[in-house]
Amino acid sequence: MTPEPGNQVPLFGVPHRPEWLALHDEPVLEPDLPVVDAHHHLWEFACERYLFDELKSDVGSGHNIRATIHVQCGSHYRHESGPLFAPVGETEFASQVALSALARGEPTRYCAGIVGYADLRMPGVGEVLEAHSRTDPLRFKGIRQAAAWDMDQRLVNAHMGTVQGLYGDPQFRRGFASLAPMGLSFDVWALHPQLDEVLDLALAFPDTRIIVDHIGAPVGEGRFAGRHDEVYPVWLKGVRDLAECPNVAIKIGGLGLPILGMGFASAPRPFSSEELCRQMRRWVEPCIEAFGPGRSMLESNFPVDRHSFSYKVCWNAFKRLCNGCSESEKARLFHDTACEWYRLGL
Repeated sequence: MTPEPGNQVPLFGVPHRPEWLALHDEPVLEPDLPVVDAHHHLWEFACERYLFDELKSDVGSGHNIRATIHVQCGSHYRHESGPLFAPVGETEFASQVALSALARGEPTRYCAGIVGYADLRMPGVGEVLEAHSRTDPLRFKGIRQAAAWDMDQRLVNAHMGTVQGLYGDPQFRRGFASLAPMGLSFDVWALHPQLDEVLDLALAFPDTRIIVDHIGAPVGEGRFAGRHDEVYPVWLKGVRDLAECPNVAIKIGGLGLPILGMGFASAPRPFSSEELCRQMRRWVEPCIEAFGPGRSMLESNFPVDRHSFSYKVCWNAFKRLCNGCSESEKARLFHDTACEWYRLGL
């Protein structure tokens, strides 16, 4: 399928619009509830900057963010080291952010966990994993290698995989086998039609901790535009099948991603947390029911989701979604599960 020129679904969505976000504000709910933001990025690209100052501004908007986890995004590579070792530069950068914030006495442990990138198909990838670990043995926790692919190339962008069936590739699996012996986890970025591939990977490597990002990405753009009711049962089966694997956890968030087609960013004014809660509920509750609070963790996915709602409103929506949970269940969802799966020691 050949897309029309200029019709690709963009990685970053619409440009950041602080004036649009300012059209709605609301008080912080449960401001004392401890939170680990299980997924954010730090990047500096031609189209957008989101570094420590921007993250600190969001984290400081009123929620009790105790720690954050930086996930690879292809920024701050050390290109002079060659293509195999270049991604270690991103781990170095995130580590420097963490150490600098700690030295200044910041109350939040920024980048307490770092998920880097390595091409697990490449010979010698074990040396890359060791280089990541040497950079920051305390904070480096695992690898993410995107497998997101679709026959509709409108859904493909610079940060998504371009190889069909990556997680089943024998060369990929040889590299993947190196993770568990090193105590490293694996973050999954795959689209909902690929969840069966993730399941096969999880079954083949029961000793490797696998964390599925962005609720398994139920796509709502490209060939799936306007078809959420058809996507839903396929996605739901994929989520429930994965939940049968005790080595798999799921991140609740990423619903502001343009590729999911939720429509938040195209509204004339930002959704309130109550409105977000109503629209997110059908996607979030089945994940928590399937995986339980012990294998579900919450993520902002900022700055990507910043194009759809503010950090404050994002976490308010999550708190509304978890209103029916017990105090111990909320502790797991907002804090403890991320600490356990990423071995944060908090």
